[in-house]
Amino acid sequence: MSTPVLRRKQQKALQSKADELRANSAFKEAAEKYLNSILLDRNNAETYFGLGICYKNLGKIKKAIEYLEKAALLDRNKFETFYELGLCHLRQETPCCAIKCFIQAIQIEPDNPDAIYQLGLAHEQCDESDMALMIYQKLIENSPNYLNAYIRKSALFMKMEFYKQALGLYQEVLKINPNYTKIYSDIGLCLDKLGKTTDAKRYYRKFLSALPDDDKANKIMKRIEKLRKVKKNNGQLSLV
Repeated sequence: MSTPVLRRKQQKALQSKADELRANSAFKEAAEKYLNSILLDRNNAETYFGLGICYKNLGKIKKAIEYLEKAALLDRNKFETFYELGLCHLRQETPCCAIKCFIQAIQIEPDNPDAIYQLGLAHEQCDESDMALMIYQKLIENSPNYLNAYIRKSALFMKMEFYKQALGLYQEVLKINPNYTKIYSDIGLCLDKLGKTTDAKRYYRKFLSALPDDDKANKIMKRIEKLRKVKKNNGQLSLV
């Protein structure tokens, strides 16, 4: 058996074992196998991709980016490489780089809702709210059951103090998934901001009933207590 054939056989065995370890979340052990595999073949995109995913899961984001970029250079047509690279850039807080990666991923899979959603998040990190809103709206139109698009668009509207628009989107979420109980607090907050205190308290209570141990529960209970002390005085809401 010739040396090149033997090297290919050894490389495939190492990569196969690394893939198996990665699938079982043994990322440190898998990374070692991938590194040994690279010594035998420096032009295998899948090896660099696997190594990048391992480093991402180990929290070594700079290394993850380094190896995912090498995988991308070797294979420009793998959606997962550009998608994962975009996610790493978001964690690294380099959103402009993330945008380029997600655009490349979308060019490969134009209808992938996760990539479109992450592109919106990247524009948010760049403080490009208008662009993010456009992306989420497109996602809602093309994938009407993709809840995250409604939720992120609503959150942006809340940040911009467009409470009525946010409320409408949150209500759409409940139409799609009536059991999405954690959104009750957001609906309550919208109603609260709109001065509809009776309805706000109702949704706050629904949230507490569904998720009594949530991190927000104590804050919401305090808000309900405060609203109980509110009365109408000459058409104005005031605390007493």
